[in-house]
Amino acid sequence: MSHNASRRNFLKSLCHGAAALTVCSVPVRAFQNNALWRHYERNSSAGKPNIVLIFVDNIGYGDLGCYGNKIVKTPRIDRFAREGVRCTDFYIGSPSCMPSRGALLTGRHGIRNGLNEQLWKKDELEQVALPHSEKILPRYLSDAGYVSGCFGKWNLGFIEGSRPTDRGFDEYFGNISGNCDYYTYIYNGRNDLYRNTEPAKADGYSTYVFADAACDFIERNKDKPFFCYVPFNAAHYPNPRNKPAGTPCLWQAPDEVFARYGYSPDALDERKRYRAVLTALDDGIGRVLDKIDQLKLTQNTIVILLSDNGAFIIPARGMECASNYPLRAGGTTLWEGGIRVPCIVRWPARIKAGSVCREPLVSMDIVPMALRAAGLDLPTDRHLDGKDPTAALAGEASSPHKYICWSWGSNSAAIRMGRYKLLREKQSTNQDWQLFDLETDIGETANLRSAKPELADHLIAEY
Repeated sequence: MSHNASRRNFLKSLCHGAAALTVCSVPVRAFQNNALWRHYERNSSAGKPNIVLIFVDNIGYGDLGCYGNKIVKTPRIDRFAREGVRCTDFYIGSPSCMPSRGALLTGRHGIRNGLNEQLWKKDELEQVALPHSEKILPRYLSDAGYVSGCFGKWNLGFIEGSRPTDRGFDEYFGNISGNCDYYTYIYNGRNDLYRNTEPAKADGYSTYVFADAACDFIERNKDKPFFCYVPFNAAHYPNPRNKPAGTPCLWQAPDEVFARYGYSPDALDERKRYRAVLTALDDGIGRVLDKIDQLKLTQNTIVILLSDNGAFIIPARGMECASNYPLRAGGTTLWEGGIRVPCIVRWPARIKAGSVCREPLVSMDIVPMALRAAGLDLPTDRHLDGKDPTAALAGEASSPHKYICWSWGSNSAAIRMGRYKLLREKQSTNQDWQLFDLETDIGETANLRSAKPELADHLIAEY
C-alpha cells in the first residue's frame, strides 16, 4: 500500500498509484538511475544475480536456533544467519498457506490479487486458486533471461493455467497440495507428487528429495541467471487423511536425525518428533546452500529464507510442540505469532554478514527486490504492494513502508505503523480494535487504545 493511500481508498479503488522505490542492488549507486546503467544491468550477467527463494512451512518465530530456540538443532540455518542479515520484524502477507504464497509470488496483497483465503473445500487438481490474470515472479524474470524452477509444495491450484509451468516456471517437481505424507507423497488418499504437469513417483524423505531436485537444477543452470524457488512442505503438521487406516499420525523424519538428539525413531513425544523434522529441514536447506557454495556462486546469488506463516498453535497441528515465542498466538490469526516470521537474507555483494534488520518488512517486498536486482523495471500495468527492501536490509535506510496492513476472514484486520500495531482479531475475547506498542510489548498483552485514543483513531482511519 502506498504512503499516500489509506487501506480504505485501496479497497475502494484498487488504484495503480506506486511509490518511488530506492534501488541499491549494485555498488555503483551514482549511476543506478541512469538509463545507460539500466541497459548494462539488463545485458550483463554481472547485473543479474541468481535468486534462490526458500519458503518453509509453518515454522514459528521461536522454532530456530538463531531465533533463540536453545533445544532444536538447526546448525546450517544458524550459520546462514551469520552469513547474511537476520530480520526481526519480517511479516508474511497472510496467516495461512495458500494466500501467503499468492502474496509472496505476486508482490500484491491478497485483496488485490484475488486470493485472500485458504481454499480447502475443492481438490487442488480442480482449483484455480490464484486468478490467471495475476503475474508471478518467474514470468517477470523471464524478461531478463532467467530460467526458473520450483521444487516442493505448490498449493496455488493445479487446474490448467494454474500449474507452475503454466505460470512461468520452466520446470516443476513437488507436491501440489497443502500437505502430503513425507514419504509416500499421499494427500487425502491420492498421489500428490507431480513433475511439471504429470504424476510422478519418488523414493525418500520429501525434504531431501525436494532439496536434491533444487540442487540438480542449480547445477544444470549454473552458467546462466536462475530463479530457484524451494517451498518445502516441512514442517507442516501430519494429516491423518494422508495415512492408511490404522497408521499412527506422527511427525516424520529419518531415523538418523532422531539419533542426533539421542531419541528413538519410535518416540511418541511430539516435541521430540517435531525437533527431528526441523533438523531434517535444516539438512535440506544446508544441501541447497552447500551446492551454491560448491559451485562458487555465493557472491552472485541472493538467497532468501522465510516461513509462510507462524506456527499453528492449534491442537494436533503444532500447539503441543511448535513455538512462536515470544509472540502471541499463531497461524490463522493476525496476532504477531501468526504473521511475524523468521526471515534471513544472504547477498554478499550487497548485505553485510552477521547483521540484523529490525525494520518492518513484508513478504510482498521480495518481488520488487528481485526485479530491481535483475535490472527490470517495475510493472506499469498493475500495482505492487511490496516495496524494494534492499536498502533497509543493508542497514542504509528505514522500512520503505509507512503502513503494513492485513485483512483475514470475516472480522480480523491489522495495521502496523512504526512501533505501533492496531488489531481487530476474531479469535480474541475483545472483538473491538486494540492498540499495541510492539517495541515494549512484543507479546501484545497491554491494550493502549484508551491511553492513546488519537493514535488509535488515526490508524483506524488509515485502515
